[in-house]
Amino acid sequence: MKPLKYIAAGLAAIMLLSSCSVMRTLSSGSKTGSNTGGALAALYQIFKATGALDLGNLTNIINLGKVLTGASTLANATEAFAGDFTNGLIEGSSQLINDNNVQKVMTALKALSSVDATAIEQAAEKAAKGTATQLTSATEGVAPTLAQLTNIFKAMQ
Repeated sequence: MKPLKYIAAGLAAIMLLSSCSVMRTLSSGSKTGSNTGGALAALYQIFKATGALDLGNLTNIINLGKVLTGASTLANATEAFAGDFTNGLIEGSSQLINDNNVQKVMTALKALSSVDATAIEQAAEKAAKGTATQLTSATEGVAPTLAQLTNIFKAMQ
């Protein structure tokens, strides 16, 4: 009878832990979406406050790199990855991206994945290492990237 009690207690403990999300692990899509959502939220707040994005600001460049990295994962994403990404995007943005606007944001992110943003990504890598870097509207990929970000920001309003 004692082994049965231990088994029952063990099962109860496992159910309690799993229901409390202690054992939950995030999928790759969810983590990527969360990182992208957090970066988008940060950029959106700056854009909303100032009406522009300072491309000389290291934090903005790093966040821009995170958005581009997230968008690039959507180019050939499976349906499961995209679903997890979407959930992470909503969570990571602190609900700035929500059920009402997530499809428009995802469409703009998928369009962003086709932009050649190599120069921006390289600048973001340098910025993440603390190296001063400067992007301008003439930098390759900046104009189409900012156009897609504007679409995303409009969807988030």
